[in-house]
Amino acid sequence: MSHATSGAQLRIAEIFYSLQGETSRAGLPTVFIRLTGCPLRCAYCDTAYAFTGGQNMSVAEILKQVAGYSPRYVTVTGGEPLAQQDSLALLHDLCDAGYEVSLETGGALDIGGVDARVMRVVDIKTPASGEAGKNRWENLPLLTAHDEIKFVLCDEADYQWARQIMQQYRLSEKCAVLFSPVNGALDATRLAEWILRDRLPVRLQIQLHKLLWGNAPGH
Repeated sequence: MSHATSGAQLRIAEIFYSLQGETSRAGLPTVFIRLTGCPLRCAYCDTAYAFTGGQNMSVAEILKQVAGYSPRYVTVTGGEPLAQQDSLALLHDLCDAGYEVSLETGGALDIGGVDARVMRVVDIKTPASGEAGKNRWENLPLLTAHDEIKFVLCDEADYQWARQIMQQYRLSEKCAVLFSPVNGALDATRLAEWILRDRLPVRLQIQLHKLLWGNAPGH
């Protein structure tokens, strides 16, 4: 029996079709399902509009809207998707529908219940985010080669901290590791030069959607 028949309800900030701006799937046309609410308040947050508001939708209603775009890729994001219990049912049913599904999570909540077919993109919050104390380190042993880890970096101190965490937990042996500069705070070229200097086995990512559309919601 599908989870969708269980009456699962989610608070949705927006559903939109755009190019994936981040991760190894950057540039691919993707449907984004943005859930309302987040327990974190990162200093650089660019989706604060998703903290509140939105509308209640059933999983069946969400699936119908997603199908209207005929996508291959679907990303569930936020806010913090895992803050809503029924997000697990949504992820399961999206996989059952045949989509290639990714989850973008802030890394403070347990990822253990997420359907194994989902690519989990897990943030590790740095000191300059203001939320490093919320990192759920117990998530790291759960990661597989199918998943990705993301560090959003504000400055050189964040970079050095992330480098140390990478080595301590041997993260590049678990899955792909992404380093992303905070837009307008850390120069991407400087970050690129640090990565090359230190021979770090990471992927530099610049938010493609910001280059194309700025900070406009719905992209």
